[in-house]
Amino acid sequence: MIVTLLTDFGTADYFVGAMKGAVLAVNPGAKLVDITHEIPAHDVEAGAFTLLAAQETFPAGTVHLAVVDPGVGSERRPVVVEAAGHLFVGPDNGIFGYIYERAGGCRAFHLTNRSYRRQSVSSTFHGRDVFAPAAGALSLGVRPEELGEEVTDFVRLPLAAPRRAADGSLEAAVIHVDHFGNLVTNLTPGDLAGARFDGDVRLLVGAQEVTTLRGFFAEERGEAGAPFAIWGSAGFLEVSVFRDSAARQLGVRRGQPVIVAWPGSKTPHPSAR
Repeated sequence: MIVTLLTDFGTADYFVGAMKGAVLAVNPGAKLVDITHEIPAHDVEAGAFTLLAAQETFPAGTVHLAVVDPGVGSERRPVVVEAAGHLFVGPDNGIFGYIYERAGGCRAFHLTNRSYRRQSVSSTFHGRDVFAPAAGALSLGVRPEELGEEVTDFVRLPLAAPRRAADGSLEAAVIHVDHFGNLVTNLTPGDLAGARFDGDVRLLVGAQEVTTLRGFFAEERGEAGAPFAIWGSAGFLEVSVFRDSAARQLGVRRGQPVIVAWPGSKTPHPSAR
């Protein structure tokens, strides 16, 4: 069984190796795959987005061990989440927020069964002592119900989905800025179903109005060097500048608003939900 690992630990210290050892101590046959260990320190939102973007490429039954955990040792809950044929293990701090939003039928379980932890649990390293042994057990076929009781009040992310404003516009946000400076929004195709750019939809990002939608980065549509919208590989609408950083050019960071408006309308656009 595949167990993926995603953390903010980096690779200079022993942390990642120790987590892998704790998984293999439970299931020596587990196939360990690193998604990344370069999530910015303590950046739960970045971890949540990266996990969402990567997990769907793995086969059903994969166990995803995700640890970005600034609240380690506090009363935040350790959980396992069952969603879309995958299992996710980590802290209940929003790291699974996009999974909850986009995968139907999620179930979450509080990891309270101490039989699936290391005998000695450090208050500063639950990745090794709590989450990794649980991931190893799940990779052997142990059901989430055996690890603890189901919970429904799991932590969600405040920017997981756009909101409908009173004037009919959509209030979205930048949820991620990638290595190239592309601005990933929380808009999905369903939010803009049937809508057209080039005069129909206006995307307001910072002080910039974006009206061009490209099919690929190098497509020659719109003004050269101007920002444009594009559907990214993670399934969200992105704002990009060809061979440049949209984040730098527009002066926009994660968390800043993105407004979708339709000219001349004070009511919800009929193509949007």
